[in-house]
Amino acid sequence: MYSPQLLDHFEHPRNAGVVESPEAVAQLGNPVCGDILSLSARITEGRITEIRFKAKGCVPAMACGSAVTELVKSKTLAEAAEIGKEDIVQVLVSLPQASSHAALLAVETLALLLRNAKRESKTGSAHESEGLR
Repeated sequence: MYSPQLLDHFEHPRNAGVVESPEAVAQLGNPVCGDILSLSARITEGRITEIRFKAKGCVPAMACGSAVTELVKSKTLAEAAEIGKEDIVQVLVSLPQASSHAALLAVETLALLLRNAKRESKTGSAHESEGLR
């Protein structure tokens, strides 16, 4: 059974879509269950000013994509790097143990986005995903 908060993020996702002209992008997938999460972000002076997600997969994967964008919006890259699975579960109030992979996918995709953002600041071009895991 899913919490009302998880279902709300699934039924009314926050920040769904793709950022136009992003400074960083990332995409990861879970080959076991088929979930795929993509994040794109605009970063200004080291702060995430806009972030969007696209997800394919189970209800928790989509809710976790929505929740992670809410958690990191307006945060610095360093603050965003501190976000963990527990933070996502707290936003969603609960996440069934069998669905914990969805929170892990969100955190790992965020970590890749942040690595790509740091790389982009050195090279000047947004990096695509490193592929599916």
